Amino acid sequence: PETGRLALYLLGLRATCPPLEPGPQRSLVTWLKYYLEEDWAGSRQHGHPLTSYYQYSLGVLALCVHRKRVREEVIRRLLVAEHHGRFGHAGGSAVDTEAVAALAFACLQRERLVGARLAGELGAATRAAKRRMVEAQGQDGFFGNVYSTPDLTRCSTTFLPPASQVFIATDTCRTQPAYGRAMAALLENLDAFTTAATMAQVLPVLHGRSYLDVASMRCREELDTLMPISPEPLPETPGNVTVRLVVECPEPLCPQRRLYDRPVPVSAGASLLDVLRAAAAQEPHDFTFDTQDTPQGPFLRRVLGLEARQQKRNYWQLLTAPNTSLQMGIADYRPHDGETLMLRLSEW
Repeated sequence: PETGRLALYLLGLRATCPPLEPGPQRSLVTWLKYYLEEDWAGSRQHGHPLTSYYQYSLGVLALCVHRKRVREEVIRRLLVAEHHGRFGHAGGSAVDTEAVAALAFACLQRERLVGARLAGELGAATRAAKRRMVEAQGQDGFFGNVYSTPDLTRCSTTFLPPASQVFIATDTCRTQPAYGRAMAALLENLDAFTTAATMAQVLPVLHGRSYLDVASMRCREELDTLMPISPEPLPETPGNVTVRLVVECPEPLCPQRRLYDRPVPVSAGASLLDVLRAAAAQEPHDFTFDTQDTPQGPFLRRVLGLEARQQKRNYWQLLTAPNTSLQMGIADYRPHDGETLMLRLSEW
């Protein structure tokens, strides 16, 4: 598994109050420490982790929640990246990455897993991250986008997503107007959280919790309140719409830049994934794509034979014309009639 996936598994395991048999759990923690080292050592020549700073920060956070000490060098790698503004991607800021790193810093301080001098540096980095997140808040109230916002808005201690959680974890929710605006925006857009993974992101924030709360859970007092439910099917919308689909690729990889530009008719209420399937089915069958299943839903991996690869630090960015990033994944976003949707191979 990648660093981030193993870190999330360990956070989830801790939250479920596992039986007091430390053997298997201790083994997973050891593996996470190993992956953190491999993540960095394998890419020293590039100056960044093999996966991403988001996954690397998540790994440090998971070890902290399990009250495991982390080597100072491992922590300082994140501090240096934060100080030099290396968390950005695709020419912009990466609020979610900065938020997860800030949560890891806050956890290390709270659990007293570092010395006084390093704790002071972590505190300064956390405060700087919060200032930048407030500055990055859009007029719509979101930090970054709707999925980044839960990470920043958690006000109570600290749970993922990172953006909301930072304010919760540092006990500054009540005094920070940005938090109130973000929570209001979040409540107005709850229909964006349709998969198990995204719902898991937003629920802690709605309950005023964060990942730091997982570290302090008293398992004997926790009640088993999880009740499975069957989701209601989405209502069918009659009629058809036409969406313009555009595929772009940067030079020098693609000298012509625009690889595809066609109208695609679909039924009303169709998702972006349905649009891609319809484009692949229509004549002259020159549009192709592949997806990869993830906990957050299908991930667009390959378009027209061009694959987005983590090793090359690129991805297929989803936009609506002229240049607005979509807030949802391909299975969740539902375009309207006449809208232009763009798939752009971008770096992060």
